[in-house]
Amino acid sequence: MTALVWAAAALAITSIVSVALLRGWRGWLDLKRYEIAADRSGPEPEPEPEDDTSSGLRIEMADIRERLRKLEAIATGVDL
Repeated sequence: MTALVWAAAALAITSIVSVALLRGWRGWLDLKRYEIAADRSGPEPEPEPEDDTSSGLRIEMADIRERLRKLEAIATGVDL
């Protein structure tokens, strides 16, 4: 008789855990569907760069280009 109780309890626990995991899985899938739908709705317009930001960006890009030029010169073995 106790074996039957243990089997029923194990079956009930397994069922409860399975239902909980299934609900979590469905919720995760709904979240991913929502994210995909949001991505497909269209890109958000990028804000117009301000004068201070664009000049700072140009300076930073020039610095990166200079560093890249120096690294390429080092890679080819040219002395600067």
